[in-house]
This record gives sequence, structure tokens and C-alpha cells, in this order.
Amino acid sequence: ILQCKILKCNSEFWASTSSSGPEEEFCTALRAYNNCVRRTARTCRGDLAYHSAQHGIEDLMSQNNCSKEGPTTQPRARTPPPPPQLQPDSQERSDGPEQCHYERSLHRQSSPPNYTHCGFFGDPHLRTFSDDFQTCKVEGAWPLVHNKYLSVQVTNTPVVPGSSATATSKLTIIFKNFQECVDQKMYHAETDELPAAFADGSKNGGDRHGANTLRIVEKVPGQQVEIHARYIGTTIVVRQVGRYLTFAVRMPEEVVNSVEDRDNQDLYLCLHGCPANQRIDFRTFRARAVEGHGLSRTGSPPHGFTYKAAMAKCKERLPVEDLYFQSCVFDLLSSGDVNFTMAAYYAFEDVKMLHSNKDKYHIYEKDAFGSNAAPRGSDVFSLVLLNFLAVLFIYSPLPTSSSLC
Repeated sequence: ILQCKILKCNSEFWASTSSSGPEEEFCTALRAYNNCVRRTARTCRGDLAYHSAQHGIEDLMSQNNCSKEGPTTQPRARTPPPPPQLQPDSQERSDGPEQCHYERSLHRQSSPPNYTHCGFFGDPHLRTFSDDFQTCKVEGAWPLVHNKYLSVQVTNTPVVPGSSATATSKLTIIFKNFQECVDQKMYHAETDELPAAFADGSKNGGDRHGANTLRIVEKVPGQQVEIHARYIGTTIVVRQVGRYLTFAVRMPEEVVNSVEDRDNQDLYLCLHGCPANQRIDFRTFRARAVEGHGLSRTGSPPHGFTYKAAMAKCKERLPVEDLYFQSCVFDLLSSGDVNFTMAAYYAFEDVKMLHSNKDKYHIYEKDAFGSNAAPRGSDVFSLVLLNFLAVLFIYSPLPTSSSLC
């Protein structure tokens, strides 16, 4: 299978322009970069980093008055200069103009911003900005966030062959250039590669006055990175738990809704949730697990966990039987990978750190299926409920200790 090589183009370009040089040399490197990107078009179509590179090249061509015609020899990587000696105030200097601080830039008479949270973790489970909770298939590349200021795309791969459950193996975040605050920056992570820097090797927003209002902080090497974008009041947490990535963000409602093209926002998962045909009703899955329908021909669980064992394991980290607990149980039953216990645990820890309303930390099944997370209509809901109860009645003629949570 051909793989998208856009990151190779990016790294070659940044290596060739890592130190200042004649303008003609930069334009030559930029044209070579453009050629490299064009060669990836077939394999990278639909990839967020590829489309970002296309727009970035156009901007750089314009800003540096580079002609599209001219030498395009493959740039030679220069030896990077020694890191400059930091002046005492270079890292702690003023973080730039007031518009580079989201809360400071608001009118004093205006009410404090309303912060929202979105999380994406496990097999995967999605908590939207409106606190809907869904379990989804969404195999392949999907946009989580897409607005005027940044875009986030995840790539999900099957956890177990033949299963509809997937988990995130790649994540790309594009921070778009903004006023005097930050240059365009790209962050890319994938399994076993959780860098503590942007794709160009930097850790802040570039050379503009407000560059330090965009910063990457490595909390746990190889396991947890935080990105603070103070110019838009946003905090992002990216983790690797086991073999897969998790994503969590805190963002002001105004930024969440700053969409550029409302006609193309339907697949913005954090805002609208997963499409109906991509959702998994884990209640049906759970009912089958409770009654033993998920057992293999030998009578043993296919992935190593019985329903009771999965519940007991998840209770160790998630004592409250909310939807984070239920997600943990679902993931253990569908994959057998015990690391998903920690994915659900850390997802809830991120909620406590990023959600602005502590009364909404926990989401329960009655809340989720009574909200936008489920299809509207009392008749549809009643029919699903009656079918669900019928399954229980047929297969559980006597009360048992393995009733549903």
C-alpha cells in the first residue's frame, strides 16, 4: 500500500531552510518543496498535512516574492547553526500585543468566555463540545476540529481484524497564522512518535511578537504533550496510551463556532458528532456480552475478558459507573487490550482538567441517550428500549447477578 510521504517533504524543506541565506536560495528550496508536495498528490489527497502544505507554500511564495518558475534543484541541507544564546528576557519577554491573549483581548464589559471541551479516546469514544457522548467506527482519516484558527484530523485503524472498533494511530493539528501572534504551525503525532515540538522543530509560534502564546510542553516523554494556544484561549492534551493516541481540548465557545464554511462542517466530529451510520450502539453489544453471545465456539471470551471481568477491571480506575466506565468495559470486551482501561481513565482526568463545569464531568447513559447523541423521537427510543428489554426477557428468565448497570 502506498503511503503519504508529505512529512518527508516537510522535513527536507525545513532542513534546507534552517539557517538564513540569500532570498534566491530560499525560493529555490520553496520550489523544490512545491515539486515534492505535488508528487505526493495521489497518495496524500485528503490528508490534512498535505492540504496545509499546499496553502503554506502559496503563502510563502507570496510573502517572499518567489516566482513559480526558476531553479528547482533539490536543496542541500545546511548544517544548522549553533543555538543562539538566549538573552535574559528572550523567553520571558512580553508575550506580545494584547490581541494575542484571548481573555485580555475581550471587552471589559463583556461576560467571561464560556469554555467547552471535546475528547476522543479508546475504540473510539467521542465527547462533543455539547457534551454528547458517542461510540463510533470512523475508520480512516476524520476531522475533529476545523475552524478559522486551527484544524485537527485523526486517522483511526482497526483494533482487531474483523471488528468495527477502531482507535487513533495518527493525529495532525494545524495552527493557522494569526495576526501579529503566530506563524502557521503543524503538529503531527503517530503511534510511538509523540514529539515535543512542531514539525519544523520549534516549540512556539515562530518569530512574531506573540509567538510565546503558542507553546508545546512535554509533560511525560513519549506519553503526554500539552499545547497551549493562549491567543485563542485553547489548551490541547495529546497522549499515547498503549499503542494508540487520545485527544482532549478546552476551547472557548466563540472559537468553536468560528467556522469558515458552514456548508462543509457536517463532518467536524467535535461539533456535530459522528454521522449516524458511523455510530455503534454499545447497549446492544453489551446485552450480547451479558448473555454470553460474544463467546467463541470453545465457550471462552474471544478477547480474554468476560463481562464481569471487564467490569471488575474498569472499576479499579473508574469507580463511578458513568459512560467513561461503560466505554472502558466496551473496549475490553471488543479488544481485550487492557491499555484501554487507562485510556478511559486519562480521558476522564482530562475532563477534570479541561471542562469548565464540574457538574458535567460525569455523563450517564440516561443523559447520553436522551440528548443529541441519539436519534430524536420518542417512538424510536421506545421501540429500541422495548426490543432491548425483550432480549433480556427471552435470555434471562430468572434474575441473575449479571444484570445491566
